Amino acid sequence: MIDSARLRQFGVFVAGGLLCAGIDVGLMQLLIMQGFHHTAAASAGFVAGLMVNYAFHSRVTFDQAASKASFARYMCVVALNYVLTLGCVALAVGLADNPLAGKILSLPLVAVNGYLLSRYWIFK
Repeated sequence: MIDSARLRQFGVFVAGGLLCAGIDVGLMQLLIMQGFHHTAAASAGFVAGLMVNYAFHSRVTFDQAASKASFARYMCVVALNYVLTLGCVALAVGLADNPLAGKILSLPLVAVNGYLLSRYWIFK
């Protein structure tokens, strides 16, 4: 059974993730509309979202001060999630010429992976 504190924490994590996803996807779409290649646009959105994400989750979700160790662990998860994101975008481009669909497909995968690794490894 999930206790109310963990359920609340997951809710905060999801809310922070939605904020970051808005930044991520919004910047990606803006750059694509400006003529950037979908890989560059997805990368820029991902980087902007991850910076806000680390700050939000370290301070708000997990109530910890940022540290070099937690940031290093966070960056390992970011690398994994980055590859997952680009894979989803490339798949959607290959199947439907739709990078946004790939980005949206990657978001829940990245969110679940990010929460579990954040709770049990990054901010332990």
